[in-house]
Amino acid sequence: MKKKITLKKIAKEFDVSISTVSKALKDSHEISEEVKEKIQAFAKYYHYKPNSLALNLRNQKTKTIGIIIPQIVHHFFTKVISGIEKIANEKGYNVMICMSNESYEKEVLNMDMLANGIVDGIIVSVTKETEEKGDYSHFKDLIYNGIPLVMFDRVIKEIKCNKVLTNDIDGGYIATKHLINIGCKNIAILTTPDFVTVGNLRKEGYVNALNKHQITIDENLIIKVNEKQDIENQIKKLFTLKNSPDGIFAVNEIYAAIAMKVANKKGLKVPDDISVIGFTDGLISQYSSPSLTTVAQHGYHMGQKAIELLLDEINSQITEYQYQTSIIETDLIFRESTKKSL
Repeated sequence: MKKKITLKKIAKEFDVSISTVSKALKDSHEISEEVKEKIQAFAKYYHYKPNSLALNLRNQKTKTIGIIIPQIVHHFFTKVISGIEKIANEKGYNVMICMSNESYEKEVLNMDMLANGIVDGIIVSVTKETEEKGDYSHFKDLIYNGIPLVMFDRVIKEIKCNKVLTNDIDGGYIATKHLINIGCKNIAILTTPDFVTVGNLRKEGYVNALNKHQITIDENLIIKVNEKQDIENQIKKLFTLKNSPDGIFAVNEIYAAIAMKVANKKGLKVPDDISVIGFTDGLISQYSSPSLTTVAQHGYHMGQKAIELLLDEINSQITEYQYQTSIIETDLIFRESTKKSL
């Protein structure tokens, strides 16, 4: 963990009193503009936060963990929260849950609120808007101020913190391989825009499987779903192609369910005419008709691992903490939306 900048260190740097630094940071008229500008610039460069924050985190334990998730309705995130709460409660910690609603601004606001001495550490899955913007300064500020952070599922590679990931590439590979094994020739993928890391990794697994089996990649069969537009209309385009798909791999269960709905409207039967595989074994997968063959993401286990890593960092006495990246393996759950193996 990096050393935190303090009023004392800033005062030493400029050979002034701690009181002068404090007044300069509060933009007091008692301090000259030249000195104020130098001290404020120095504090900003080193991501200084008020001492009340640092003291709260260093000397007190709130016994509360903050969680920031993009969506509350997504079954995967509810399973992750369940896993976190199980371990947290056993260790005497409470859990505070915030929803970013896929908004960068709300993610920043949630993080600022939680970081203000309310929690001992934060677990977060990054919003799609944050990934698209590429602005991770709020995470960097958090790390600079020594606040334990664990990212899960959607993570930012350049942020140095503990991370818990699904083996998304392998998940995409085993899903596509299964479609190949049951005889599908034209396999489409419903994925996310490239800036969404998990969708991109699952697509990489899809491409790897096609290449391994010497199947030519057809860009027309790759639909990068824009959720700001009508998803059903975007999927309909697949069924207007000359080589329309006989198999679909969707990078989440919502896309898969919509694909089955579109296929049904086109008069196609699942799985007789087209097989569909989703990702994340949620309630939609279990109770759709037909029930959905899916890649199990094991959100509960991911949540347990995330809280274990966070508590390890919170309780660590090591100055230079060694961050870990934990990979959760996937497996395929076979249901009614795919044909039986040949």
